[in-house]
Amino acid sequence: VQLQASGGGLVQAGDSLILSCVASGDDISRYNIGWFRQAPGKAREVVAAIISSGLYIHLGDSVKDRFTISRDNAQNTVWLGMSRLKPEDTATYYCASDSTTWPPVMDHYVNWGQGTLVTVSS
Repeated sequence: VQLQASGGGLVQAGDSLILSCVASGDDISRYNIGWFRQAPGKAREVVAAIISSGLYIHLGDSVKDRFTISRDNAQNTVWLGMSRLKPEDTATYYCASDSTTWPPVMDHYVNWGQGTLVTVSS
């Protein structure tokens, strides 16, 4: 499966943004999908993940009350909804797939798409 993340941009603190992860080459319903981010000089971290069926989600502690994750397997798409954005959310956001593990383990994720840059100004 190939994954393409999109929807990033420059926003102000407090704004909302929705990122999309669109799959091609395979049926996304076969995969758990995770969103990850990496800021300059920092390690990549798990932002959110959703199991293949959509029944379970995982949200990182730093975004738990502000971000959501959802999917529509019929559209081969997973979304990351971000609200009350903060400057510390500035990073490149990636989506990736995993077919083996839940709860999410970042090292198990593969098929990393090109990221989409989110910049939050103060």
